[in-house]
Amino acid sequence: MPIPPKYVPPVVVTSFAKGADVSWVTQMESSGYKFYNAAGTQQDLFVLMKSLGFNSIRLRAWVNPTDGWCNTADLVAKAVRAKSAGMKILIDFHYSDTWADPGHQAKPAAWTALDFPTLVTTLGTYTTSVMNTLKSNGITPDWVQVGNETNDGMLWEDGRASTHMANFAALVEIGYQAVKAVSTTTKVIVHISNGFDNNLFRYMFDGLKANGAHWDIIGMSLYPSTTNYTTLDAQCLSNINDMVSRYSTPCMVVEVGMDASDPSDSRAFLTDLITKVNSVSNSNGLGVFYWEPEAYNWQSYGLGAFDANGKPTAALDAFGN
Repeated sequence: MPIPPKYVPPVVVTSFAKGADVSWVTQMESSGYKFYNAAGTQQDLFVLMKSLGFNSIRLRAWVNPTDGWCNTADLVAKAVRAKSAGMKILIDFHYSDTWADPGHQAKPAAWTALDFPTLVTTLGTYTTSVMNTLKSNGITPDWVQVGNETNDGMLWEDGRASTHMANFAALVEIGYQAVKAVSTTTKVIVHISNGFDNNLFRYMFDGLKANGAHWDIIGMSLYPSTTNYTTLDAQCLSNINDMVSRYSTPCMVVEVGMDASDPSDSRAFLTDLITKVNSVSNSNGLGVFYWEPEAYNWQSYGLGAFDANGKPTAALDAFGN
């Protein structure tokens, strides 16, 4: 029986972000979770991810979460660890006290009674404050997202894009200006899910552009199944190429995931996607981030990339060197 060829990870340009969002790590550690390399040796998660070929870490920021996780102090603690492991850093502002995504964009509790002009200035002040807190701890993020999966805007209802596109644009713009006021080198991302959906991306970025908002990078999510990833990867690449052409803006896939119980298909998906994103002309495909790969036996999340014993699966081979 022939020996299958040894897996070789995709070759990418040196600037390509091979990333992971590991925002759950401190909460998992506080619950007794540990992480292990392939040999079964316990390691700090950030050091482990670096050894697997990752060069970038994404961390979410919540304004005032009830349990404290992902608040500014927790964000800074993780960012310091990421920097010490030699990682680039992407900060993901949800502008909420909890999950913000296409179906949920709730204002932070402390912001609910604000009129819209005050809401805009408050978002700016908060963004500046977090950026300055990071800076005082030695962290200058390479990238910052103003909003998370803002398919229909953020800070509903005031910033709902389908009914108040100009408001959404104003919120994006104040966030952009706040980031740049602290760090001119930090690139600002606007993030939409369903990276295969070109019509959605054209609608959102045409609307933002028409209303005077600025951004540096278009961010995408992509969560295919084991059976449709080749189709969605191809559609995502087509969409990226259109975004680069239409807005003269590079793109980054800031969230991906696949069924943790099928690491071989997940590795094939990641290999294909990383190869496609890296193929975008003039290096305008900036990187791929796996969302919470370290989550195992945790909050019923099934799209991680560690096994039940806390070791990385073969899926993450795609990020290797």
